Amino acid sequence: MNFVGITVALGLLGGICAQINVLRPECDSPEVEEAALVAQDYLNAQHNHGYKYVLNRIEDIKIHPTSDGNSTFVLEIDLLETDCHVLDPTPLANCTVRPKHLTAVEGDCDVVLKKVGGILTVTAFKCKTEESREDLCLGCYSLLPLNHTAGLDFVQVSLTKLNNITENVTYALVEVGRMSAQVVSGGHKYNTEFVVAEANCVNDTCTALNDTTAARGICTAEGVNDPIVNCKMFSTLVPLVDANSTAPVRPALPSHGGGLSHKHGHRHHKLTALHNPHLSSFLSAESAESAEVVPVAPALNVSSTPAAPTQTTEDSSSASDASASAEVPITVVKRDVPVSVAASAPADKTHPVVPVQVCPGRIRFF
Repeated sequence: MNFVGITVALGLLGGICAQINVLRPECDSPEVEEAALVAQDYLNAQHNHGYKYVLNRIEDIKIHPTSDGNSTFVLEIDLLETDCHVLDPTPLANCTVRPKHLTAVEGDCDVVLKKVGGILTVTAFKCKTEESREDLCLGCYSLLPLNHTAGLDFVQVSLTKLNNITENVTYALVEVGRMSAQVVSGGHKYNTEFVVAEANCVNDTCTALNDTTAARGICTAEGVNDPIVNCKMFSTLVPLVDANSTAPVRPALPSHGGGLSHKHGHRHHKLTALHNPHLSSFLSAESAESAEVVPVAPALNVSSTPAAPTQTTEDSSSASDASASAEVPITVVKRDVPVSVAASAPADKTHPVVPVQVCPGRIRFF
């Protein structure tokens, strides 16, 4: 047998062994959903800007048992942006998912978790965040870049109006969450969301107080020239962590402080894109987006044959643009589709068996 034949044979043998050692449970099984919710909470705790995300669908799951009796979970999950800012202490279960016609924002994440002694912890992830352009209507509000000059001017006018109607408290801008506009007869009508905090002012220069007792909240402002401003004040700045969550608590204030200036032209805040991707051969390039690394979780150290990364034609351009995507070795593995117990039973012509959908799992919102 020549060298090429030996290489191919060894590759196939390795693929077969890897397949034997990989478990493929149903995406909506309790064990997998528990891992997905741990991943959801962890991802929400990693970004200090923008809004909380909620699990929409579990796309795929692979469980790699290890010799020490523990296991590694490799999850592909879809998340949707809610209307709760990350600084809002409202529990995620009480947050509302943004509908498509208001430009929903979706997160596509690959997450690696270790299960040791029954405890799940996230060790690596890659996320890609993008707008959903479905169900957009002609003449409706459309998102503006977060550095849009006229939109930021409208936010400043709204903040000034807020400070004119509040007594004994002056607020400073912490962050602009979203800005959108629509064309009306009087020009452009704006709809904005921004976070404010009680400020200390000296000579007309106001700075947000970095104090957990300071008043703060999120405001919406809408209008053409004279904005209508409504604010929801938070009782505490530190968000409540959902029950049974292993996610760490984020710092009290965004690290960059606030202000109207945004260097980027994105129309929405993105999930933190990467953590330890180069240390895990389990992560595919499909969900890669940027080089924002979060050095908070322990490094992954698992010796196992990597799963083949899957990538659709639609996502290929986004993945190729990711400057920090790891060069993941590809192993071709023939995968047997799991068959449910019901599907393997003898056929009943009067009551035909409906195959159980293993993966992807159910869609929770849209």
